[in-house]
Amino acid sequence: MDISSSLLLLSFFLFVIIIFIFNKINGLRTSSVSKKKLTEHVSTHSYGPRFPQGSLGWPILGETIEFVSSAYSDHPESFMDKRRVMYGRVFKSHIFGTATIVSTDAEVNKAVLQSDSTAFVPFYPKTVRDLMGKSSILLINGSLHRRFHGLVGSFLKSPPLKAQIVRDMHKFLSESMDLWSEDQPVLLQDVSKNVAFKVLAKALISVEKGEELEELKEEFEQFIRGLMSLPINLPGTQLHRSLQAKKKMVKQVEKIIGDKVRREKNKEEDGAVAKDVVDVLLKDSSENLTHNLIANNMIDMMIPGHDSVPVLITLAVKFLSDSPTALHFLTEENMELKSLKELTGEQLYWNDYLSLPFTQKVITETLRMGNVIIGVMRKAMKDVEIKGYVIPKGWCFLAYLRSVHLDKLHYDSPYKFNPWRWQERDMNTSSFSPFGGGQRLCPGLDLARLEASIFLHHLVTRFRRDKRCGKCSRL
Repeated sequence: MDISSSLLLLSFFLFVIIIFIFNKINGLRTSSVSKKKLTEHVSTHSYGPRFPQGSLGWPILGETIEFVSSAYSDHPESFMDKRRVMYGRVFKSHIFGTATIVSTDAEVNKAVLQSDSTAFVPFYPKTVRDLMGKSSILLINGSLHRRFHGLVGSFLKSPPLKAQIVRDMHKFLSESMDLWSEDQPVLLQDVSKNVAFKVLAKALISVEKGEELEELKEEFEQFIRGLMSLPINLPGTQLHRSLQAKKKMVKQVEKIIGDKVRREKNKEEDGAVAKDVVDVLLKDSSENLTHNLIANNMIDMMIPGHDSVPVLITLAVKFLSDSPTALHFLTEENMELKSLKELTGEQLYWNDYLSLPFTQKVITETLRMGNVIIGVMRKAMKDVEIKGYVIPKGWCFLAYLRSVHLDKLHYDSPYKFNPWRWQERDMNTSSFSPFGGGQRLCPGLDLARLEASIFLHHLVTRFRRDKRCGKCSRL
């Protein structure tokens, strides 16, 4: 083991110790009463619902080190595969200081993700909860969550916003790609991250350019670093710096909200059409949607623009580079669309991109293999029985989506990039859930597909990969 690997494991060892202490303080461990009830339930129902087999690992540490180290190995599924052989597709473990039921079963995952807050509520590590705050859409439940999620989801799916994103993506990608040089490497994830952040900042709060955007982006970079930091909020720690950065961003967004309210009162702008997500939420009559709640959630909703969408785009390009046939089909499809639009003199609309059949198959297969979201965590609010398994009250539940997407039970040659598998296959099944599921299904899933489609279109219609050297040249 080299020095970097040793330091990595040592960091996670410290991380687990600290999380355990915080969990003990905050009472996240299963209580002795719950354990007693569970023991009585299982022992008196030996032929009924069963408690998943498994191991809680080492005292305090649990199985966290093995879980994390496998993620950095050549075979990230080794942790799950080993336990599936020993215990089945649903098993118990102890990860990040918390007793956890882990599921690699598609039907069990679907049942949990579609449950309401009386059975399961969202669960995140303490660091994430501290950064998001109690009013985050990721944590709130009940009618407020449904209202917020519904308003945001409807706007993100609206044709006017999709048309705006097409224009913005075209502008930002053209500005970036015009500067690309054949003798200089291009870091696609950095490019896509920059473009996606600009697109999302405009869609959420109508910040487009200048010092305001740069300041927001700089503070956001500081904020995002805290998501994987130790849960220690002291001056000088990353969590403290990230919390301070979020305060600055919230203040900036609250100023934007205040300006919008003032202009609306003074009739300085047409309030009939919502230009961004903030406009949509301000028009709602609910008193629960305070300016501070809106501002905090706008920051949280920027995370996909920094992470999920850029990773999806980067992985799609990587998989295509390793599959010349798929790259050829995608290029021909997009070149044909471009030529048709140039011939007719028409512009490309959002539905043109989403109507490209092979491009959508490529994105779907990338979502399956790449697993932008590897899993979703919940916490059981009561003893729950699903498919013969008992998930005890107070325990965490990890729906490990990655294992389902790479399971040969559901997919032939699961580790092979094969967009053609989606020609006859239905995406609306429990074995394919790249954006989660249920009431908390990601509201921006359509935009993620659209942005990836536009990026791939611009890439393959402006550059061609040289088969001899693997480099790209401008068309």
